[in-house]
Amino acid sequence: MTVISASLVKDLRERTGVGMMDCKAALTETKGDIEAAIDWLRKKGLAKAAKKAGRTAAEGLVGVIAEGRVGAVAEVNSETDFVARNDQFQDMVRTITKLALANDGDVAKTSAATYPGKTISVDEVIKETVATIGENMNLRRAAVVKVSDGVVAEYLHNKVTDGLGKIGVLVGLESKGDKPSLFELGRLMAMHVAATNPIALDITGVPAAVLDREKNILAEKNVGKPPQVLEKIFQSSLKSFAKEQCLLDQAYIHDGGKSVAQALKDAEGKVGAPVKITGFVRFALGDGIEKEKDDFAEEVKKAAGGA
Repeated sequence: MTVISASLVKDLRERTGVGMMDCKAALTETKGDIEAAIDWLRKKGLAKAAKKAGRTAAEGLVGVIAEGRVGAVAEVNSETDFVARNDQFQDMVRTITKLALANDGDVAKTSAATYPGKTISVDEVIKETVATIGENMNLRRAAVVKVSDGVVAEYLHNKVTDGLGKIGVLVGLESKGDKPSLFELGRLMAMHVAATNPIALDITGVPAAVLDREKNILAEKNVGKPPQVLEKIFQSSLKSFAKEQCLLDQAYIHDGGKSVAQALKDAEGKVGAPVKITGFVRFALGDGIEKEKDDFAEEVKKAAGGA
C-alpha cells in the first residue's frame, strides 16, 4: 500500500484548495500521483483546473534583457538563495542572458559560446564558479522573443538587481505605432503575464494533450450522455478554459472589465496603429523543480555529534 505523506497532502491542498481529507483520499486512489489526484478531484467536482507549474523550489536568478525588437530571458539555478546575492553570480547570469540573446535562446549554443573576456566557454565558466562559490549551478533554460516591427517589452517580478529577479517576462508587440507608447503598453502586458501565467496566446495554441485532458475529465463527469451532447459541453467549456488560461481571453489585470484582446484594441488610439501580441515567455525561478526539504535541526544535531 502506498504511504501518503503529510507534505504530499499539503502540496495537493495548496494546488487545489480542497480539504485535507479529500486530498488524502485522492492521493490514496491514485497511489500518490499528484497530477492524477488533481484529475480525480476535478472529476468529483471538488477542484478547478490546476496548473502544472508546481512549487517553485530551486534557487538562483532569472535574467531578462530587451533591446528594441528582440529580447531574451535565461534561468540559472543554484542550490541556495545566498548565491543570488553574490556579485560574481549576478554578473555571470547577466552575461549568460546577453549570450542567450546572441544565440537565439538556444541553451546548447549559449553553453558552448565563448565567455566574454575569457578563452573558455560559458559551461566552463559555470564550472569555475561552482568551484569558487562552492555550490552546484547550471544554465537551465533560455528563450528569445522577436518582432519584425514593434517592440519587445520586459518585466521583472521580485527584482533582485538590474536585469535580474525571480520571475522574468517578455512580450512581443507587433505594430507600426508610436514606440514609446507601445513599450509602455508592452510593459503592462508583461506585468499581466507575470501575474496570470497564461499557457497560450489563444485556444489554438493550447497543447493537444492539455485539451484531451480537459475532454476526458468532462466525459467522466457526464457519464452516460451521448457523444454529440458531450461535444457541445466541451465546446462550451472551452470558453471558460480560455478565459482562465489563454492570454488574449483573460480578464486584463489593469482593468477587469476588459479582456486583454479588448485592452489591446482600446490602446490602438494612443499607439496610433493596430497592435498585435506575437509572442510571450514567462520564466518563474524553479518552475517544476522540487528541491529536497532539509531538516535544519537534524543537521545541527548531527554536526554537534548528537546522532
